[in-house]
Amino acid sequence: MAKITTSAKSCTVNPLRMSQPLGASLAFMGLRNCMPLLHGSQGCTSFGLVLFVRHFREQIPLQTTAMSEVATVLGGFENVEQAIVNIVGRTKPDVIGICTTGVTEIKGDDLDGFIKDVRKKHPELAHVALVPVSTPDFKGAFEDGFSTTVTRIVETLVEAPEPGAARDATRLNVLAGSHLTPGDIDELRDIIEAFGLQPTFLPDISGSLDGHMPEDFTPTTHGGVSVAEVAAMGGAGHTLALGEQMRGAAEALEAKARVPFTLLRRLTGLAAGDELMATLARISGRPVPAKYRRQRSQLVDAMLDGHFYFGGKQVALGAEPDMLLNIASWLADMGCTISAAVTTTTSPVLEQVPSDEVLIGDLEDLEHRAEGCDLLLTHSHGRQAAERLGVPLFRIGLPMFDRLGAAHQVVVGYRGTRDLIFAIGNQFIAAIKEPDINSWRGAGSISDRADAPITTH
Repeated sequence: MAKITTSAKSCTVNPLRMSQPLGASLAFMGLRNCMPLLHGSQGCTSFGLVLFVRHFREQIPLQTTAMSEVATVLGGFENVEQAIVNIVGRTKPDVIGICTTGVTEIKGDDLDGFIKDVRKKHPELAHVALVPVSTPDFKGAFEDGFSTTVTRIVETLVEAPEPGAARDATRLNVLAGSHLTPGDIDELRDIIEAFGLQPTFLPDISGSLDGHMPEDFTPTTHGGVSVAEVAAMGGAGHTLALGEQMRGAAEALEAKARVPFTLLRRLTGLAAGDELMATLARISGRPVPAKYRRQRSQLVDAMLDGHFYFGGKQVALGAEPDMLLNIASWLADMGCTISAAVTTTTSPVLEQVPSDEVLIGDLEDLEHRAEGCDLLLTHSHGRQAAERLGVPLFRIGLPMFDRLGAAHQVVVGYRGTRDLIFAIGNQFIAAIKEPDINSWRGAGSISDRADAPITTH
């Protein structure tokens, strides 16, 4: 069991943590025809917009209530009201997700009350779903904002079925954590559908942030799960919650619509893949398809091929809690030692991370603890630390702005784990220093050397 500690530094150096409003915005981007709205200053929204654009390399819909100093002191109702009216008039969204920021939380703006007043003053907006969520950026982290938002979406948009109404056993709700990429969600959708189930992902960023070319321009999200599909989640037969961060949303769905749920904390690794397959087989009542039995065999072979390069390696890892547990546990399964583990916020999963200590800190803390390690895993802001340490960096998480294909990285299931073994294993191989055979001395005559001239007699 890992010891959980918190950095006691007076300031953060090279932050690992990202704020709750950013996590909330990403969750709202998984809704179709949605406009995320940050209730705060323009700078808060501009920062998030740049970060998401650099990571996904796509158009990002994100608006602001543009709070000024005067509006902040007097209260932001008029800004919220005007922003909602303007967004509906110009972009015609199905849903607007309103997230607070630090400045409006400190002021104490009653966002729920604001939305009730907007509804009273503007009955013409009845067709637009409004989802307010409290996401102060002075506490918590990206994962917290994402989790809180998905829970609020469930509480606001899911409709409870009529008493005695029959459930559709083939429909499966999938609550996807913030550590899953659009590529991961696409992979999971293929796996779930192979069992004859019809998944509804919430949020579904695979439809909105997967890098496709839309047929028509839209200022809102151009994919994802629709409001109607979210409303119908109460009639599904089961819910699959992916990551501890989705427990709150799963419990809210169960309380509101009586849909039972199964929580899977890990999706990377042989044991995690087996648990996923066993869970889907139990829910669907079908055996595991031959396709995935074959993929499991390929993964086992990849583990045999790769364990020579993973065994005994010292690895330093910095990530949000659910990703930290998922990747660190898989690395430990492959024979690595997690010599340093740094995360952003508290979570029940941290005690399960296979490391002596998990520090809630920043990338400077990770760099100090990573001296002498063989590999560093974190997002792109860790590249300078890797250069100073002289160790390779494998980029995971968000943001990843100095490499292509961040949205399509797949690390879940048998196939995703297999490809991850190859990707990281190749980095270990590349770091191996080839012996200089020309410098060999005393190991035999010159004719024993590989560069010796060939002579014939």
